[in-house]
Amino acid sequence: MQQIEEVKCLVRVIPIWVSCILYYMCLHQQSTYVVFQALQSDRYLGNTSFLIPAASFTVFTMLALTIWIPIYDRILVPWARRLTGKEGGITVLQRMGVGIVLSVVSLSIAAVVEERRRRMALQYPPVGIAKNGGAISSMSSLWFICQLVVAGVSEGFNIIGQVEFYYKQFPENMRSIAGSFFFCGMAIASYASGLMITVVHTTTGGAGKSDWLAEDLNKGKLDYFYFFVAGVATVNFFYFVTVARWYRYKGATAGDPALDVALESKSSRTSDPQI
Repeated sequence: MQQIEEVKCLVRVIPIWVSCILYYMCLHQQSTYVVFQALQSDRYLGNTSFLIPAASFTVFTMLALTIWIPIYDRILVPWARRLTGKEGGITVLQRMGVGIVLSVVSLSIAAVVEERRRRMALQYPPVGIAKNGGAISSMSSLWFICQLVVAGVSEGFNIIGQVEFYYKQFPENMRSIAGSFFFCGMAIASYASGLMITVVHTTTGGAGKSDWLAEDLNKGKLDYFYFFVAGVATVNFFYFVTVARWYRYKGATAGDPALDVALESKSSRTSDPQI
């Protein structure tokens, strides 16, 4: 009987897990291409001679995540708890859904910023020539911070929500599998990301023209790629909403709207130390 319950738990979680793979596959694109974008942008800090290292821009995602977590936990959760009556303010699945929406916003911002960077590189005098031979746009690389901050907040909702979801929904004797689910999803997403990039290289080039992801970004259409990935993330959101509405929390009966509150309260009571 225990083995049957474990299999049923896996079957319930896998559709949500697939959505999380697609989420990370889409969001992963920014951390890859923002470095190449920075290399072909004006990286000088204001009027100083300090040149911002291109690879350091991914730090803004981690900084946003680090700052957002205590704000969410100490300010937003108590406020949402008063409104909804739920221990966590919102359900874990709702939290993950917000993260997916923010990933769409982040990718859309990235597309708009890249269009501006490329247009300025082609229409205005460049500030230099990159090692790949492309012109360095006069647009400040600080424009990339906005999309990276939104991506960090998105991770604060979705990725942390994933970890909480897996640990709550797997039985005690499957907690190790719960942890591995998250990291396996990230690994698969990385492979899927590479496959998607290969397909884009193959399908958007040819006939003597550069593909969307050309080495010289000014000859490519990275903004189109970002819009495409944002579209994939949008489809993923609707898929997630569908499977989330279908999902029944561990121990639930169909049509039990108060279940998540009960689970949250039970989790809170069991985690409190006995006095």
